[in-house]
Amino acid sequence: MSGHNKWSTIKRKKGVADAKRGQIFTRLAREIAIAAREGGSDIESNFKLRLAVERARGDNMPKDNIERAIKRGTGDDKSGLAIERITYEGYASNGIAVLVDCLTENKNRTLSEIRHVLSRCGGNMAEVGSVSWQFKHICYFSIPSKNANFDKVFELAVENGADDITNNGEYIEIFGPVDNYKEISDRLKEAGFEPDESDLRFLPKQEIGLETDKTLKVMQVIESLEELDDIQSVYSNLEISEEVLAALESE
Repeated sequence: MSGHNKWSTIKRKKGVADAKRGQIFTRLAREIAIAAREGGSDIESNFKLRLAVERARGDNMPKDNIERAIKRGTGDDKSGLAIERITYEGYASNGIAVLVDCLTENKNRTLSEIRHVLSRCGGNMAEVGSVSWQFKHICYFSIPSKNANFDKVFELAVENGADDITNNGEYIEIFGPVDNYKEISDRLKEAGFEPDESDLRFLPKQEIGLETDKTLKVMQVIESLEELDDIQSVYSNLEISEEVLAALESE
């Protein structure tokens, strides 16, 4: 997972996120609307909504946009089409499994776009369940090591249900059950630890390593999927080595 985290950091440094600010706001608004629809508008009791709003604030989404998205989710704002959450399964090149998490107003369009990206690289869509079993749904936190004492973070995370805590020198990463997200998040904040990333995601049970050039090609496929308007997140079982990260940073 640390390789994927560093990949995200490299993309942020290169300004990829800033270049797609409008697209990011659209994705965040959909995430907020879905969370509000499923669990109500109270941020304190609806941890998925709280997570979505915190992420939106972290990306400097205007307050009015956030409030409008919440109202859309609860039905107070009738504008727009109904949003549906769908997770598609497939394979990129070299047999790398991918889960594509989508929030869409037109699932036929979304499916067609995903299929096009995968088929173009020699990959394919997969039947429901044929890929997802290779992943675990978890809560995840990433804290810069320079800003935190590992022993304190470790103790706090374990006491609040975390399954695993790692430190690669740059980031302390916390992995735990989805149901423990709110408890771990609250305790981290109370202790003054501010994660760079915190969310619910799919973690591969086993990563697959490829040669550097093949790894880079698969990463290009993942980035192509991430660029689609309806895509929220793309998860894979691709192992990203230090050699690959070095090649990315030198570009």
